[in-house]
Amino acid sequence: MVNMLYYTFYRKSPEKLGFDSIAEGLHEVLKSNEMKKEIQAIFTYNYRHLELVEKSHDLTFESPLRVHSSYSTDQVLSALGYYNEQQRPEFREGVKYLKGKKVDVFFITLNKSDKDFSPSTMYDDYAMNEWLFHWQSQSRTSVTSETAQRYIHHRERNHQILLFVREYKQENGYAAPFTYLGTADYVRHSGNKPISFVWELHEKIPAKLIVQVNKHIL
Repeated sequence: MVNMLYYTFYRKSPEKLGFDSIAEGLHEVLKSNEMKKEIQAIFTYNYRHLELVEKSHDLTFESPLRVHSSYSTDQVLSALGYYNEQQRPEFREGVKYLKGKKVDVFFITLNKSDKDFSPSTMYDDYAMNEWLFHWQSQSRTSVTSETAQRYIHHRERNHQILLFVREYKQENGYAAPFTYLGTADYVRHSGNKPISFVWELHEKIPAKLIVQVNKHIL
């Protein structure tokens, strides 16, 4: 959670900003009384306007992530340890494989515009119902690739698939957060380059979110 808080404020690792540690970077933020009051006001507002009750995750390792909570990309990667005291690698893809954690993380934007996405990344992603989610792989992924095989056989490999979803790339002029739908299991796939997958979620999509993520009636 400390990592998440640090990377909420900063876009570089502590060393690159002249800090000896993440704690020092946070101290720099919180030594300002005005900043502390602003943060407290935001926390209070958000707490009073909660619309969803978060749920515990079923990840095989400790993480502050909670199902149905919303996070920025930086916060997710911090919560998974990819961003940490030593590093903040560049990340621009829609998927991230974390070998050490044995997870694949999908960052899914449902409503894509030609302005923000190239033709090769206009994937067809949507909720089929409260439990099933249709997702397309990257356009260069073939069924025989190690990546696809890892997706298909994730259960026997004790590997987890994490789905983070947002409706639009931007919200009120800023990068929109992703809602964590939880882990999911492989159901079936079709096609090649890209591959269309159907995933079964471990937690039902809440009624509030189903309207946003269900673009198609199948």
